[in-house]
Parts: sequence; structure tokens; C-alpha cells
Amino acid sequence: MKKVLTSPSSIGKIGPEPFQLLEENGYEVINNPYGRKLTEDEVIELASDCVGIVAGVEPLTQKVMDALKNLRCISRVGVGMDSVDLEYAKTKGIVVTNTPKGPTQAVAELALGLTMSTLRQIPQAHDDMKERKWIKRTGNLLLGKTVGVIGLGSIGKKTAELFKALGNEVIGFDPYPDTEWLNNTGVKLTSFEETISASNILLLHVPGNEDKSAVIGKMEIELMKDDAILINLARGGVVDENALYDALTNKKLASAAVDVFSVEPYDGKLCELENIVLTPHLGSYAKEGKLQMEIDAVKNLIEVLNNH
Repeated sequence: MKKVLTSPSSIGKIGPEPFQLLEENGYEVINNPYGRKLTEDEVIELASDCVGIVAGVEPLTQKVMDALKNLRCISRVGVGMDSVDLEYAKTKGIVVTNTPKGPTQAVAELALGLTMSTLRQIPQAHDDMKERKWIKRTGNLLLGKTVGVIGLGSIGKKTAELFKALGNEVIGFDPYPDTEWLNNTGVKLTSFEETISASNILLLHVPGNEDKSAVIGKMEIELMKDDAILINLARGGVVDENALYDALTNKKLASAAVDVFSVEPYDGKLCELENIVLTPHLGSYAKEGKLQMEIDAVKNLIEVLNNH
């Protein structure tokens, strides 16, 4: 029986379907026993005889691929491929897939939820109440705000559609815009700088710069409206965290919400601020969407292994 490593520590916890699919198709499942992200050496040890890996964000490097002589497919649960050496996988004939549609609705809904929470200071009011403090915080309406989206891929599009449905003016930037979608939705394509400077609420849904530099740094924050809100559900490092801290401290920005960080788990100085909402990289962590991603990743793996 051929073996497959399922490396995400959370896979199968919502439902057993991913494991059932593998077993029904004749694969022996090797689980991640550590309950956390695997190291290179742990991947090598666990996947030593495996033909496939249903992957999380563990490092799938040249060292790992050279050690796994039977490996034919890496099927990522999720979208990001930063942890996989894609070029080296090609040279080894290892097929790499992902699940680009899986997290779309979940991340878009979280973007909306974080925006509403930030505008109305819901987490802060909750904390007050838990401390038995009756404080009526005055927030802001979503109505009448210009919403800007940097990155109009599948998640950015869905996010834009949600805000458009609520009656907001939505503008956006993407280097490779889908003009048909723009025409159908009424979302206005603007330049990178104009999207930043014209938005009351700026949402980031970009993969990041190739050189790992920040997409939104001090200079870009200076272009933003005073009292704007910045929401980052893209990648850690897309926003310069030091520049964001300074902007929130000196009240250049009214508030922010961040789900992704340059180093995770995050325990940096943004945690000290009251005018920010922080979540622990849970953009895709909606039960329905997460289970579907796991199922899709397993189906991708089986299809590749059956046809190559």
C-alpha cells in the first residue's frame, strides 16, 4: 500500500473525509504526530516512504525533496506556496498543487468581520464588559466609506463584492486586472497610489513582493487618508509592522486589523495597542471552508498520483 503524509496538524479534525478519501483510494495515511508545523528533519523522517504529501506550511526544501526518493506529488492545503521550493520540485519531476478556491469565502467574510469590528470597536467593548466596565464607545459607520482593495485575485474579488453589495464605493488595484469582472461588478480600477490615498478602508489581498520587502511601508502609510483603517489578511511582511505601529501610535491611522505577521506566533509590540484588532492567522479557519480545502487537496493528490 502506497503511503501519503498528511502534514497539517489540524487536518481531519473537522471531519474524517480527507482520511477516508485516501484510504478508499488505497493509500496508507501517515499523520503528523506533533500537533504543530513540522521541521525539515521531521518531514524527512515521517515521509521517508511516501509518494505524496498533503502539505501545510512546513519547509519542503531541496534537502527534503532529495531525501524523499519516492515523492511524486505535494498537494498544498491552502493557497500560499512560500514554503515549497517550486523550481526544485520541477527539476525533480514532483507535481505541486494547491487549493486556490478553498479559502476565498472564509477570508473575504473575515475581512468584512474585521472591518466591522474595527469600525465599531467591538473587541474593545467586549474587553470592557469582561472587566465589568460599562463604557459606550462611539465608533463609525461603514456607510459612505470608500473601500480600497489591493490585489484583485479570487479573495480580493470576493471581498470587493461583499462591500459592493453593502452599498460602498469600491476601488481596487491589481497588476493583471480582470476587466470583464470589473465591468460586471462596478468596482473601479485605480492605480496603486490612488487606491491607497483615496480609501477610507484599505484591505490587502496580495501575495507580497518577491524580495520579501513590505508592500505597505512608511511611505505608503503617509499616502493614506488621516484616520483611515488598514486591514491585512494577505501575508506576513506585506505590511511593515514597525511603520504600522508608529502610524497607530501617532494617530495617523485610526485603527487597523491584522491576521498575518512576519513572525508567527506573533507577540510583538502591536499587542500593546488598543486601536488594533489582532487575530492569529485564522483567515481560512471556517469549518466549512477548511474541510473543503482539505478534501480538495486530497482529491488533487489522488488525481496527480493516478495520472502520473
